[in-house]
Amino acid sequence: MPITTLRIPTPDGTADGFAAFPEGGGRHPGVLLYPDAFGVRPVLRTMAQELADHGYYVLVPNLYYRTRPAPVFELPEHIDEESRPALFGQIMPLIQEHTTERVLRDAEAYLQFLTAQPEVAAGPVATIGYCLGAVLAVRTATAHPGQVAAVAGFHPAALVTDAPDSPHRLVPELTARVHIGLAEGDMTPEAIEEFNRALDTAGVAYTTEVYPGAAHGFTMSDTAAFDAAALQRHWDRLLPLLGTALNGS
Repeated sequence: MPITTLRIPTPDGTADGFAAFPEGGGRHPGVLLYPDAFGVRPVLRTMAQELADHGYYVLVPNLYYRTRPAPVFELPEHIDEESRPALFGQIMPLIQEHTTERVLRDAEAYLQFLTAQPEVAAGPVATIGYCLGAVLAVRTATAHPGQVAAVAGFHPAALVTDAPDSPHRLVPELTARVHIGLAEGDMTPEAIEEFNRALDTAGVAYTTEVYPGAAHGFTMSDTAAFDAAALQRHWDRLLPLLGTALNGS
């Protein structure tokens, strides 16, 4: 399965990233995959390859390209609970610098780049993301309703806040099909209800689901939060969503 290192022009510079796509030529539906807060690393390549095996062109950008090319952080092979505080001491300043304005500028650049690739089929794309990336996937889909036909977020960061630009406030702009896969404790019942009301207002097909027993970060096999059953549930939800929205199957 080919993996290609890429340089993506943006209004703020050049983002590094990579793409995974099927062998054998042809054009394939596009997927913009946003990493979790730990950023681009081998586990993201594995996940992108898995999606490519199912017939998709998957673009994975380095969210922190303004700081340095990936790998941005020196991560241990296994991210355990003991290593998280020190890592987040490095990561949080970069997340705070990743303002909504920057997110939206990047999103437009990533979508333009994705849809211009010769391996990407004409038509709508999907945005998916993990943790921080789930918020970015939702923001991208709400800002580009004509382009994004499916959006999925897993163990998301805050989708419902008091901020004027909280992601849930823009959800009524969505036209995409949606799946949000939550770890236990990711969102309060009240926040889930508020997010669902926004999706109802949008009139889109959606599911929001708490994955039983799963901890935040459950998809990431290089962390202590990894849950193999929850990862499989994630694929069981994601692949039909993409198939319906992008392939009509």
